[in-house]
Amino acid sequence: MRVFLNPGHDPLYDSGAVNDALGLRECDVAADIGERVKLYLELVGLEVFLMQSDNLAWESRHLERWNAAVTDEANRWRADIFVSLHCNAADGEAHGTESLIYARGGRAERLARAITWQITTSLDTTDRGIKERPELIVLHATTMPAVLVEMAFIDHLPEAKLLTEKADVFARAIARGITDYESELSAGVAASAEAWTARPIE
Repeated sequence: MRVFLNPGHDPLYDSGAVNDALGLRECDVAADIGERVKLYLELVGLEVFLMQSDNLAWESRHLERWNAAVTDEANRWRADIFVSLHCNAADGEAHGTESLIYARGGRAERLARAITWQITTSLDTTDRGIKERPELIVLHATTMPAVLVEMAFIDHLPEAKLLTEKADVFARAIARGITDYESELSAGVAASAEAWTARPIE
């Protein structure tokens, strides 16, 4: 399986959400965890393309000269799945993990459920569910199942500390969610093939 990993935001142009008290930036957290996820996935034999960029589907014109659009690159590489890693932010009190998808009922929802379950189980974060966000570029401009994972709230102090102190646990959970999805998908394909071959010839 070919996995396109997109740590959210960009260190130079858009750092994303910030925890001023800790001097913590979303782009740095996402990059760190993304690199770790890549390592774990490659250790089990998956192909991984990691790209952190603020340039989403050419919407950041000032970056066109330097960076290919993230979504174009994922489509061109023919990834099987697209996973974008982010940190949430709200009022300093909201907390938990949620995943965003284009629409319910497809493979993206299955992938989102697998990743969210692994994170919330491994780190005991609140499961805020899976939400449809079809307007997001990374979810509607990709040709493969795509999930945007809001790992935790960077402006909520306990979760900000989790994102740094337990970065490797987040990475392993996300990688396990992806491999769980692959296993479930493979089992479903095998079951379908077995059911087809077992049909009587008419």
